[in-house]
Amino acid sequence: MTAPLIYIVAGEASGDVLGARLVAALRARDPAIQVAGIGGDRLAEQGLHSLFPMRELALMGLIEVLPNIRRLARRLEETTRDITARRPAAIVTIDSPGFTLRLAERVRPLGIPIIHYVAPQIWAWRPGRIAKIKARVDRILCLLPFEPVIFEAAGIAADFVGHPVLESGVDAGDAARFRALHAIAPDAPVLIVMPGSRRMEVKRLLPIFGAALRLLAPRHPGLVPVLPVSAVVADAVRRGTQDWPVRPILVTDIAEKHDAFAAAAQLGAGLIKSGTSSVEMAVAGIPHLVAYRVNPITAAIVRRLVRVPFASLVNLLAERQVVPEYLQEAATPEALSEGLHALLSDGAAAAAQRAGFATVLAQLRPPPEGPSRGIPSAAAAEAVLRQVTLPR
Repeated sequence: MTAPLIYIVAGEASGDVLGARLVAALRARDPAIQVAGIGGDRLAEQGLHSLFPMRELALMGLIEVLPNIRRLARRLEETTRDITARRPAAIVTIDSPGFTLRLAERVRPLGIPIIHYVAPQIWAWRPGRIAKIKARVDRILCLLPFEPVIFEAAGIAADFVGHPVLESGVDAGDAARFRALHAIAPDAPVLIVMPGSRRMEVKRLLPIFGAALRLLAPRHPGLVPVLPVSAVVADAVRRGTQDWPVRPILVTDIAEKHDAFAAAAQLGAGLIKSGTSSVEMAVAGIPHLVAYRVNPITAAIVRRLVRVPFASLVNLLAERQVVPEYLQEAATPEALSEGLHALLSDGAAAAAQRAGFATVLAQLRPPPEGPSRGIPSAAAAEAVLRQVTLPR
């Protein structure tokens, strides 16, 4: 019997990690499974030879995508042809809905099961998208516990598989090892700075974060900024931090990133862009601020469409502001510096955040019953294999 082929399409660094864990979990159930598609370094480690460099899809925002629209259209056609030729047993599209759901529409007539991993946030904005989603995919794998009921009400099969950050190891680092490696004193605060995994995010946020650090550093002598970065943006971050008042430590290794998190959880804070990074901080136990800016035109459009009161998933799940948010015009160096100063100097403020984290994290793990044993990637693999074996 021919080994089953799963075609995976990941469009950015977080999807690459998600896809790699999914492949490992699939092979734990069936070692013969083969993979093809689009991914980055993590999926490459699992044997996926990317059809083209994943970084070409790591774009966001209306203004940022427009100059690349023709190239993206060519890549969409190229991927469609590849799937048509390979005829995989299933297609798993991971996040990046601007590309992946268009691809799903193209290949839908082939009759191949299509599973979309990471539910589009229709509960946050543009709920009208659900009809198009229903027409394009067979099943959605949800990271948040309240999402399946929304999609099932629209007639889309959906599974809550849990949040992947729970198995990422962000809470298992070694603080002493990181401090020893970089000769950081035991009483020196570590500031985790995460401006994003996309080049446009880095370009927009890194100068603001650097300016905030210039204001903050004199108030906290010995402060050590640490920037965990992906390969996609490493060079841009290196260039963008050359004139920072305190030379930051750039971390590209996952294990070292987790060690840095442990050091910051012990003594420090985080300055991060909104998104999955906030959940990472919560799992690691790091008090932090969330900041974000997009192109002003994109922001004006999004403000008309958004339907939720918070940008941070931590705050959304807590149904209150656990983590301070600084969005668009509010994301100024002065405001960020003051917010970080409060977290670094006020133990009560940091403790209040950590108490809020515990409530949120309890909601993010899938049920412990069954073969997945409460492990998100295992739950996702079970859902994919169920879809592959369902009669169509």
